[in-house]
Amino acid sequence: MLQLISGEAAGANMPDIEVVTAADRASLAPFDAVIDVRSPSEFAEDHVPGAISLPVLSDAERAEVGTTYVQISRFTARRMGAALIARNVARHLETALADRDGAWRPLVYCWRGGQRSGAMATILSQVGWRTAVLAGGYRTYRRYVSARLYDAAPPLRLVLIEGRTGSGKSEVLGRLAQRGVQALDLEGLAEHRGSVFGALPGRPQPSQKLFESRLVAALDGLDLAQPIVAEAEASKIGELMTPPAIWKAMAEAPRVTLAAPAAARAAYLAAAYAHLARDPDAFEAALGRLPNWPGRERVAAWRAMLTAGDLEGLALELIERHYDPAYDRAARRRPQPRLAEIVLGGLAPADFETAADAVSKVARAWGGGPGGA
Repeated sequence: MLQLISGEAAGANMPDIEVVTAADRASLAPFDAVIDVRSPSEFAEDHVPGAISLPVLSDAERAEVGTTYVQISRFTARRMGAALIARNVARHLETALADRDGAWRPLVYCWRGGQRSGAMATILSQVGWRTAVLAGGYRTYRRYVSARLYDAAPPLRLVLIEGRTGSGKSEVLGRLAQRGVQALDLEGLAEHRGSVFGALPGRPQPSQKLFESRLVAALDGLDLAQPIVAEAEASKIGELMTPPAIWKAMAEAPRVTLAAPAAARAAYLAAAYAHLARDPDAFEAALGRLPNWPGRERVAAWRAMLTAGDLEGLALELIERHYDPAYDRAARRRPQPRLAEIVLGGLAPADFETAADAVSKVARAWGGGPGGA
């Protein structure tokens, strides 16, 4: 898995640089830091989870070098790139890396394991750090993610929490780890609550690739032989697609249903979506995503409620006219067994704690774990 570029081959004073040929969790684990030296826009689109961004070329610098390569010459472009990289790496050494001691072990990668990562790794190794590069760069990592999600279906033992919108599914899911039950928070990975009005204020969703990277990292941290509890979702969470293998496992998974009074759900949703009162444009955009247009008069009434600050009334209207009918239609098409129904009297923190206890017990019983059947 590892090979060394020897000091003798590279030059008498050149320290050895490890070459890591796989991008799975075990291969990356020995390193104290994973450094992504690609440009900021490349990093933003996707990166190894936990990697730190220390670009050796900015987006503008990368474009300038590329233009010079095409319009002038390869030599001029390489000379320009070398000068820019040297200055940028020097800045990182004086800032982000200034407090690293001599035992620090970094792994460096760029787009394809070429000049950018090689330049950074050479300088870091000359400093005295035991440095490695990822062979094939980001492309090696991306192939690993694709293989995990698309080439072979992960053998998931899922139990889904379902329930009408506003019944506290995410609240319960977030409490399971404290009870020793594995949970997969797809909405958290996708940065979206899943519903038409589920966009998070000021937080755009990640790219599809970054969502998949987060998903693989989450799966790598779970014991796939044991039950994993997730929230029932549509095949898309906001603008992001759930990979088919994950969606198939969800479609076949048994379910635990949460039930709560409509009034309590409306109050919960009013608090969760309070930002819509401050951002009418976001509300209008969400209305445009409704699968069934409720009509001009109904929409005008909803806008008036929003303007008046009657968020609970608006939430109750949406529950009765959009969310619950959509849930009922989907429920009639679901063949999966229901393991239990948990009825919540309200949606206070104590109710979520009680529901989490119940879901934990059901998941363990279904999985045959400690305390189960």
